[in-house]
Amino acid sequence: MARKETQLIFKVTHLARWKTKVPCVLMVCIMSGASRQLALLLCSCCVAALGAQAEERCPAERHQAAQYVAAVYEHRSILSPNPLALTSRKQALELMNQNLDIYEQQVTIAAQKGVQIIVFPEDGIHGFNFTRTSIYPFLDFLPPPYLVRWNPCLEPHRFHDTEVLQRLSCMAVKGEMFLVANLGTKQPCHSSDPGCPNDGRYQYNTNVVFSSNGTLVDSYRKQNLYFEAAFNTPLEVDRITFDTPFAGKFGIFTCFDILFFDPAVRLLRDSEVKHVVYPTAWMNQLPLLAAIQIQRGFAIAFGVNFLAANIHHPSLGMTGSGIHAPLKSFWHHDMESPEGHLIIAQVAKNPQGLIGTGNATGKMDPSHSKFLKILAGDPYSEKDAQDVHCDGAPKWNTDAPPTFHSEMMYDNFTLVPVWGKEGYLQVCANSLCCHLLYQRPTLSKELYALGVFDGLHTVHGTYYVQVCALVKCGGLGFETCGQEVTEAAGIFEFHLWGNFSTSYIFPMLLTSGMTLETPDQLGWENDHYFLRKSELSSGLVTAALYGRLYEKD
Repeated sequence: MARKETQLIFKVTHLARWKTKVPCVLMVCIMSGASRQLALLLCSCCVAALGAQAEERCPAERHQAAQYVAAVYEHRSILSPNPLALTSRKQALELMNQNLDIYEQQVTIAAQKGVQIIVFPEDGIHGFNFTRTSIYPFLDFLPPPYLVRWNPCLEPHRFHDTEVLQRLSCMAVKGEMFLVANLGTKQPCHSSDPGCPNDGRYQYNTNVVFSSNGTLVDSYRKQNLYFEAAFNTPLEVDRITFDTPFAGKFGIFTCFDILFFDPAVRLLRDSEVKHVVYPTAWMNQLPLLAAIQIQRGFAIAFGVNFLAANIHHPSLGMTGSGIHAPLKSFWHHDMESPEGHLIIAQVAKNPQGLIGTGNATGKMDPSHSKFLKILAGDPYSEKDAQDVHCDGAPKWNTDAPPTFHSEMMYDNFTLVPVWGKEGYLQVCANSLCCHLLYQRPTLSKELYALGVFDGLHTVHGTYYVQVCALVKCGGLGFETCGQEVTEAAGIFEFHLWGNFSTSYIFPMLLTSGMTLETPDQLGWENDHYFLRKSELSSGLVTAALYGRLYEKD
């Protein structure tokens, strides 16, 4: 059974804050997984957001200064029965208003919980699988926010074909919150424009941001389209940030953008951007690219808060939303329930990063000492992909297990089986060597493998990756390594590392029942990037370092 997370928020008292009064809250998170056991996490109003230590009292000023309240909604959209068919604007609005009615209900619920910003998913209002022509009635006209200051709720007749924008604007006013949503937009162009399509208009996959008074703050047009023939790629990349009175500067991008340098990585070169809003319509693909995996990996890699709203269509493999910080996540992944889900969480205004080698404290444990000793030897003992044994390996691993190849994420990974209760392994491909130092308290009747890939991914997008991954295989045969798995029993304490050629590395740690785990330590050591973890909450599904070499795309 998929992991679920529901939040019940009880009002305790009221604190004065910006433009409204919000409850100081007692949050109860009820989690259920494959075991159907319930674990109650009581987070009182005196607990600082996302992993900070509890305080004995709940001072209003400190509470206000440290955090804000965010929501993301995983929406089960009402879809057009035939997206390829031509329809009228009236019929298109009838369908979109059904989805907007649900949005409005969620804004009302969120407002009662003191939410200051809410994010809705990509394609949540109009759906998907349109042609360029069939989507046209679903498109709103969007004047450029940097040229026109406009409040659609207060000025509904200023521009034609803006009914969706008007409703979203009025929701923001009603809820007294910032609102982020995704819709299709159109922009007329002239034949003198060399990029103007033959039908005389640009069509964009667009995110819009409204302030709490309904003003259109900004918009972002998706740059990295994912087989979206209905939309145009902007001629220039939108690099959009917006300011809020409660948490400072946010960045914004959409779905497939997360895997590319522009705009996602470039936005975060601005050190003031500590939060990202992220509408997505993501189809999960294990073992490396489930929605919540890449969302959390991005939050950890860049040390930001990541507010991700996915569409909810389990039959299409689409679920997985969350409010992610480097040290903590509130997420939802459910392949069984047909219903949408609202996540509300208190979020630190200044997210804290993980402990790296530079600021690690405390007595060094034996496993980390072994890791450092291996690195201090000859970390490049052999670059041959067939050689999985280094001269510096501990004595228990003198008989190196065999390498094999298996398809993972449509790529040809080189792997080595992980046998025994403890050991040290290496496996290489091209210039990347991946290493694993591990201990297992007990052995399970499962096959695990350490895999490496260093090359150009060419299926469902083209981009260059370097990956080190410890994965549970689908069965006991080597050919099952790389298959999609969600349940596991194997417990590990381990160091995973590699000599990556990039600094853009997304850590991924997933355990049984689609449970996100936080690494104990991450960072660079002797030109190798490593992930360290002990005390897993459940069986390991995937531990991976997913590197991107943008310049080789």
